[in-house]
Amino acid sequence: MAASESVSKPIGAAYTAPALCPRQTRRGSPSEAVLKASIMMMADVAAIILSFCLASVFRFDLSPTMWLHGVGRSNGGDFPIRPGYLFAFAVALLIINRRDGLYGPLQGQGLLHEQRKTIQAGFGAGLLLCGGLYMVHDATVSREFVAYFIVLTTFFLCILRGFWRRSLYRKYARGIDTKNVLIVGTSHMGNAVRKTLNKSGHLGRVFKGFVETHGGSSVLEAEQFVLGDLKQVKPIARQFFVDEIIIAERCPTPLVIELMEIGRELDVEVLVIPGFYDELTPDAPIEYLGTFPVVTLHRRNGKLLGHLLKRLCDIVLSSFLLVTLAPTLLVIPLLIKLDSPGPVFYVSHRIGKRGRVFPCCKFRTMVANAEQLKSTLAALNERDGILFKIRKDPRLTRIGRILRKFSLDELPQLFNVFCGDMSLVGPRPPLATEVGQYELEHFRRLEVLPGITGLWQVHARQDPSFNRYVALDLAYVENWSFWLDLKIMVKTAEVVLRGTGW
Repeated sequence: MAASESVSKPIGAAYTAPALCPRQTRRGSPSEAVLKASIMMMADVAAIILSFCLASVFRFDLSPTMWLHGVGRSNGGDFPIRPGYLFAFAVALLIINRRDGLYGPLQGQGLLHEQRKTIQAGFGAGLLLCGGLYMVHDATVSREFVAYFIVLTTFFLCILRGFWRRSLYRKYARGIDTKNVLIVGTSHMGNAVRKTLNKSGHLGRVFKGFVETHGGSSVLEAEQFVLGDLKQVKPIARQFFVDEIIIAERCPTPLVIELMEIGRELDVEVLVIPGFYDELTPDAPIEYLGTFPVVTLHRRNGKLLGHLLKRLCDIVLSSFLLVTLAPTLLVIPLLIKLDSPGPVFYVSHRIGKRGRVFPCCKFRTMVANAEQLKSTLAALNERDGILFKIRKDPRLTRIGRILRKFSLDELPQLFNVFCGDMSLVGPRPPLATEVGQYELEHFRRLEVLPGITGLWQVHARQDPSFNRYVALDLAYVENWSFWLDLKIMVKTAEVVLRGTGW
């Protein structure tokens, strides 16, 4: 495929590959690695505290009164529960785990290797605890309790490591938190990296294609995956939602610096195989992509705390609304069945964040054969561009008009929000046929989770202009903040209560 053809061709048909969108950056915000490491550390501390409590119960059968006084009795001897020992053990364990890379990317090491390191860390910190008790000559602490504590801590840490890895792999299988990769260079090295990414789903990477270099060697097998040349990196990265650019071939240093600038501009990480550009990677830490060592030239930073808060808000509010509106969710299906024949729900496959396809669920508001009738109503379309909507759509049922008026037909999408396919606030999820007609700049609206409501719904819901529709979505993507979401949700409540939907 020619490079120019691959960039200009709409990619709506290619949206079966799940992916994730680049996040907008704010300088000084914590990196994704730091946030994930902090969460894992807090989980380890919780495991230590749980082990301490269980070990005390197993050894001394402590009552609540004894816990309040900090002292238990066993065989006539006092057992002081000293927080200092617990703190020292926790600090030692966290340091060992950090040194052994157990708070780094899980993809960089196998399960058995990770479990072995976890066991070594647990018993290593336990030996330090025993050594400390010996050095201070503290004979009041039961050795049996210490053994219980160390074994339980190691056991729970192994369980936690397995849980982290399993949950990560399940997200990758659903196309969540994966990274889209663009490889620079079609040499044997670049092709080998491609094969590694395709065979190793646990790495969380999705290979998108190659970028050719001028004068570089090329492997025949890799040519079918070429998307363009180095001059087209920007449009390719935007169109295919690239998260990482891996340089797998030697290029002139000024060109590599230019790629780093593109990475900063588009919020894309730039990695390189060590040995190609030692002058650009002095003392840089080496990470592993399967069996391939890589060094990061540019690392992205995201609004991770804001995104975490947004996700927590989605889970809490969607759960609350599903429980509160449960009677409504039960009555509406009955009304739909009584009103017209056909299914209760209308399920369509929509394009979500980074082109991930997901089933979007709504209450059915039209007759059962509405899709077949759409072509006959093209002349009545009141929207321009690729949008299609009719104010007095003849396909609407009686109950459907009421549901549309108060936006009640979209209530089932709260399940999509709870599952992480959508957010409460964001651009509306488009159909694949719509995405296939997008211009390059329109793909930016797919860089965030789609939402039930957004700027367009509260500011220009009756505006027929597709350009206005896209402009508001792009403004949301560019200027997103948690407070903007709160404002949109308040305005959405006003719009729903006024019944201005159609």
